[in-house]
Amino acid sequence: MIWNRKAYAAAHVVVQDEAGEVVDWEATDAQRTFLDTQGFGIAEAMDTAQRFDLGWGVAKTLMERTSALSLKNGFVAGASADQADPKSWKELAQAVAWQVNFIQDAGGLPVILPMPMLAEKQASSDVFVEVYEGILRESRGPVLLHWLGPMFLKDMEHYFPEKSFERIMALDTDRIVGAKISLLDAEREVSLRQSLALQGQVIYTGDDFHFSALIAGTGEGVGEYSHALLGILDGIARPASQAFQKLADGDHKEFLKIMKPCEDLSRHLFQAPTQHYKAGLAFLSWLDGRQENPWLPLRADKSRDEPYFQEIFKLALRAHVFLDEERATSRMHRF
Repeated sequence: MIWNRKAYAAAHVVVQDEAGEVVDWEATDAQRTFLDTQGFGIAEAMDTAQRFDLGWGVAKTLMERTSALSLKNGFVAGASADQADPKSWKELAQAVAWQVNFIQDAGGLPVILPMPMLAEKQASSDVFVEVYEGILRESRGPVLLHWLGPMFLKDMEHYFPEKSFERIMALDTDRIVGAKISLLDAEREVSLRQSLALQGQVIYTGDDFHFSALIAGTGEGVGEYSHALLGILDGIARPASQAFQKLADGDHKEFLKIMKPCEDLSRHLFQAPTQHYKAGLAFLSWLDGRQENPWLPLRADKSRDEPYFQEIFKLALRAHVFLDEERATSRMHRF
């Protein structure tokens, strides 16, 4: 598959016990292999809500196992400071830099995740720049930044205060190759990608509400479209793969036609409280026969009610996400 957009799917973690405490590593690996066969790179340990619940130990193992799969389409991974207990801005920068280097060594592209410590302490714009500058100084290789909205993680309302995001992106335009934007604000994303294009940097959309138009863009020029780094791609891999190929063939109309029901599904799956969206992804995978249960780690799937899952099934049928619709229907009747 040769596409004209880069696309990474944020894959979920499979558990094997009803308490949600034991990771099914083989099934988790299989999720990543499946997505790779559909043409998608893997975004590993990127879900901040789940990442900070599961901890660095699980995240590290996920990265190592994904690296060992030698996936054709590669992977990106979230770099945070959760292997340490930083007490100062310098220690925070050093801890994140350590993970950046770890991901680089594993063969992935590091994505610097939002740092809750900065938000909790209401750090100034200058401090934000100081910390990110320290991360770059202590690490090596290309990186992406992640700008996350409060709908995905609390306390993110005032992350990147004032013009700190723009200042940080300009620190090293060779090493900071772009940013993932998860603000669910399409107009703002378009404005950001146009300005960053002037520095040779790209945007990966994390907008699970408006991704179709953002990826299709307004043309093929620099800054006219977004690449993709999305959780929903885990659930819509088959139709989305077809759509990306249509886009690569120059058929924007067919891309949008295929993606329309996928986006309808995504809007429902990511409804508030948005941070619990992975319950829908595990459910879709179970209906599709790609895992033996619809559970999430720590049983986070219990955060959603039965009508939520019923509507997911109806929308998924319209989006043609299942390999075997009869099997999916049979499992739905058992749910």
